[in-house]
Amino acid sequence: MYTILVVLHVLVSIALIGLVLIQHGKGADAGAAFGSGASGTVFGSRGSANFLTRITAWLAGAFFLLSLALAYVVHGKSASSSVVDQAPAAVVSEPVVPAVPVQDATAPTPTPAPEAPVPSPTAPAAPAGNDSAPGSQKPTVPQ
Repeated sequence: MYTILVVLHVLVSIALIGLVLIQHGKGADAGAAFGSGASGTVFGSRGSANFLTRITAWLAGAFFLLSLALAYVVHGKSASSSVVDQAPAAVVSEPVVPAVPVQDATAPTPTPAPEAPVPSPTAPAAPAGNDSAPGSQKPTVPQ
């Protein structure tokens, strides 16, 4: 059924395009008044316009009916009513934002604590208290 409707739709479309291209526009009537040979046609001087107009109207009606029939047939074939219903659901994850503490604009900014002095490597180490303890020796400082 679907294939027959598509073939008929294509044939009616081609015939409708051909008929529209064959017809003369409103500007062609002015040329016919000055003897351009329109009176010598097969349908007479006014007969072809009436005939082609009627055939075009019938083909346009058939085109619309075939379009509706195709829409009905295609809608009856699909189980879902929308293409969106057939699409898989997308997994949306929120970006991970590191927590940054927010300071109040009216609060005073804290001053960093002073760092402890770092002993220089050439300074002698403080005595451990008891020089006779096993494993305790005074470090030698190169001079």
